[in-house]
Amino acid sequence: MAGKNKTKNGPTRVKKFNTFGGVFTPDVLTILGVIMYLRLGWVVGNAGFLGAVAIIVLAKSITLCTALSMSSMTTNIRIGAGGAFSIISRSLGLEAGASIGIPLYIAQTLSSALYIIGFTEAWRSIFPSHPYLSTAIIAWAGLMLISAFSAHVAVKIQYIIMTLIGLSLISFFASPASPTDVMMVGKFQDAGFWQVFAIYFPAVTGIMAGANMSGDLKNPKKAIPLGTLSAIGVTMVIYLVIAYVATLIASSAELRSNQMIMVDKAFWGPAVLAGIIGATLSSALGSMVGAPRILQALATYKTVPFHKLFARKSKRNEPLNASLLSGTIILAALLVGSLDILAGLITMFFLITYGMLNFVVFAQQSMKIISFRPTFKIPRLVSLIGGLGCVFIMFLINPVFSIIAIIIILALYVYLERLGLKAHWGDIRSGMFLTLAERASQIARRYPRHQITWKPDLLVPIDDPGIWAGPLLFIRNITYPSGSLFAFTVKQKDIKETQAELEKLLDPIKQENILVNSTVIDDQEFIHGAKVVIQTLQASMFKPNTLFLTMGGNERKDQTIRELFQHAHQYGMGVVILLQHSRMAFGMQKDINLWLRDKSPNWHLALLLTLHLQINWNGNINLVTVSKSKANHQTLYRFLERLSDAARLPGITRLHVLHGPFKSTLESAPRADINIFGLGESPDFTRMREFVEETESSCLFVQDSGHENALA
Repeated sequence: MAGKNKTKNGPTRVKKFNTFGGVFTPDVLTILGVIMYLRLGWVVGNAGFLGAVAIIVLAKSITLCTALSMSSMTTNIRIGAGGAFSIISRSLGLEAGASIGIPLYIAQTLSSALYIIGFTEAWRSIFPSHPYLSTAIIAWAGLMLISAFSAHVAVKIQYIIMTLIGLSLISFFASPASPTDVMMVGKFQDAGFWQVFAIYFPAVTGIMAGANMSGDLKNPKKAIPLGTLSAIGVTMVIYLVIAYVATLIASSAELRSNQMIMVDKAFWGPAVLAGIIGATLSSALGSMVGAPRILQALATYKTVPFHKLFARKSKRNEPLNASLLSGTIILAALLVGSLDILAGLITMFFLITYGMLNFVVFAQQSMKIISFRPTFKIPRLVSLIGGLGCVFIMFLINPVFSIIAIIIILALYVYLERLGLKAHWGDIRSGMFLTLAERASQIARRYPRHQITWKPDLLVPIDDPGIWAGPLLFIRNITYPSGSLFAFTVKQKDIKETQAELEKLLDPIKQENILVNSTVIDDQEFIHGAKVVIQTLQASMFKPNTLFLTMGGNERKDQTIRELFQHAHQYGMGVVILLQHSRMAFGMQKDINLWLRDKSPNWHLALLLTLHLQINWNGNINLVTVSKSKANHQTLYRFLERLSDAARLPGITRLHVLHGPFKSTLESAPRADINIFGLGESPDFTRMREFVEETESSCLFVQDSGHENALA
């Protein structure tokens, strides 16, 4: 089976890999690499046989959980190029996929340097006179030529190397036992348990070698699960046997001090040397083939700089430009020359990738959405253990670097999100957050909704969004930052056009990061449709708590406002009616007059909205009350003082007790950009309009629902 790849000369046949050649072989050869030959003896020397078994089993458990999660995902979605990048992108979006894919690419590239360093150490044990740097660069150059020329050539070479590794293992297993006591539990003299684990862990990260070739596989859904799980099982048995044989043939001191112990103790040392050289070269080659394909996939979706350059492929379907950049990074890493330092860095990057893969699967399993129906099913506990295990081990190994790595990924995510990346597939992000919201709402229903959690959630009827000159800025200033807005209009024709007009009208509010929902109700009468909305939203967990109405000089709409007022009051909603001054509007948006009456129960909502305005206007509050005579001036003043203290109003709040008939005090009140009054049982529209003229300002009239508490 072959795919097609278009070139300038027309479509050409592109060969695809099967399970054995495309997944199992590169996985096994990457796992049975430099760590096995040059560091496993050191691990056993420090940890003892049982300690080594614990490290091997723990590391394999993490990769097994990850492999199972990855296998489950590959049987649920169509995997594109890039392995883990493709899986995460198709689940959490391009931003999340790339924020993980970039560190994964770096880890995969550094792995090549790790393996070349291992090859160099093995080569110089045979030819100690050969300079380290020259040997490493020659090996690098040869591998670069092979990987850039053809992945198929690389796979064929890997078959030969697998044979050499098999012969080397046979030679080692035939090593004559030494008369030494088997050390079951080590003393960790060179490093602690987690440091030893960190150095060993890159040995098991080869499970990505096959997944990274996902774009070049005949059948990724079959090849990745079968090839990856088979590779994990086979290599785990090999590692455990090597650890046991190592305890039989050498002492703890020998294992810790001699990195070439497998060569020195083998039945035939040259076979093991050939295996080391072959394994390190093949592992390096596998990473050199896989890493550029991750970069090429990242570039295809414009997630990296110079994406056009790195997205290109040669006529042989090879990511040549991506290979050249990867080779440059590998060459730079070779100058570091420290196997252990690179191993620690690679461990952290791979743990992050593995953890995210597991959490992606766990999220989809938990959501119980019908679109997640993999043919390879795993228990939810597997993905959860895999994800938590990765995070736990990251912080045990190096807490500081773990935090830095997480910050880097978050920074990459934020940067990529701002780029406005586009993908032709959907993802689960919105569904995931909706599921979380649904679960949270189920929990919230168990507890009474307390007044301390009140926030302004407005319901705003809009008669005609095409010409509505509503005070959007004012609405923003009484809802920001924690409130929300549900706007609706009623129309029987041109529903789609009206919805578009409504969304365009509300877009400035959305840009302020305020939660905004909107809809068009198909109904003949505005008042009937509005009542339906109020009734329907009562069943919602996130229902509005305040009806926001606007009125003007046109008295024809007064009856509609009156009916909506009564209907909202009947369903336990607060009501706000704004009457904007035709000339003054909201003035300098600075001074707020809040009119209060002693012993009146209707002031909590007004005070809460006043506080929102004061914060967003950075303004001043005047608490104003009226006394018919000066006899109770002090009583009312103390009332305002107590209220100001109890409500924790700003220290600059000014208190005013005015004397005389209420109507006459309107003209003598402090100058304000808005005056806020309480509403009675029924709005008196004539008097409300007079207030606007007499105060020469916009006025807000407020009726509590009874569920607010400004003192909470």
